[in-house]
Amino acid sequence: MKDLTNQFLELVRLTATSLPPDVENAIVEAYKNEEEGSAAKGALGTILKNVEMAREKSTPICQDTGTPIFYVHYPEGWSTRKIREQIREAVAIATQKAYLRPNAVDSISGRNTGDNLGDEHYPTIHFEEIGGETLTVDLMLKGGGCENVGAQYKLPDARLNAGRDLDGVRKVVLEAVYHAQGKGCAPGILGVAIGGDRGTSYMASKEALLRKLDEKNDDKAMADFEEKVFDQANELGIGPMGFGGKTTVLGVKAKSTHRLPASYFVSVSYMCWAYRRRRMTVFGDDVTYG
Repeated sequence: MKDLTNQFLELVRLTATSLPPDVENAIVEAYKNEEEGSAAKGALGTILKNVEMAREKSTPICQDTGTPIFYVHYPEGWSTRKIREQIREAVAIATQKAYLRPNAVDSISGRNTGDNLGDEHYPTIHFEEIGGETLTVDLMLKGGGCENVGAQYKLPDARLNAGRDLDGVRKVVLEAVYHAQGKGCAPGILGVAIGGDRGTSYMASKEALLRKLDEKNDDKAMADFEEKVFDQANELGIGPMGFGGKTTVLGVKAKSTHRLPASYFVSVSYMCWAYRRRRMTVFGDDVTYG
């Protein structure tokens, strides 16, 4: 297989420095919707200026450049070992070029590796073999502040009168948003996973975040759920950065997974307004980014 290190480097640079169009458009619409002279409108205006400057100067959108999480869908016969090596090299170069901040810290010694290369889980790389000849790599940069306000619940939850149904899921998701307040750098985007075990549920909640904000869920019940949670979360009045206002979340993306009869987990991955995710597609000699 070919050496794609430089192409992976460009994926990291683009993800870290240029907000996807659907996210930027959502922030623009939120800015228009807030009251003139309000702290909410001021915060969103500052965010939009920051987004523009980061793109122009090719500098990180946020000083917390996040955990790099790669989702690699590769054709049969490609070497995952070589792909991993090239991704890790690209991450190290991106750190040297200051597209990424050195973030990989050993949890026992407290030592920062200085190049964002930690153990086998850092950066995080998920592999899945697919048919065809196209390599697709999605990258998400997940900041620490928004990761800290993620939550997992198990239903039923008597405290919230939340049962094992979509209404119960709605109640716990809204509680997660309420407790996040401005600490997750609102307005946020919610990735919600229903079911699974504790580990797969959290994984699925992050996978849900890969959907574009303007992408409607194919399942009508889930689409209605996403819309209802979106509307009710924005009625909480938390607003951008917790300053109050009409925009607490920019989107809600949900995913259902199978579970054991004894368990009913709901996982919420909260993404900050710096919703940094990009896709690289390789077919033959053609490489595109979206």
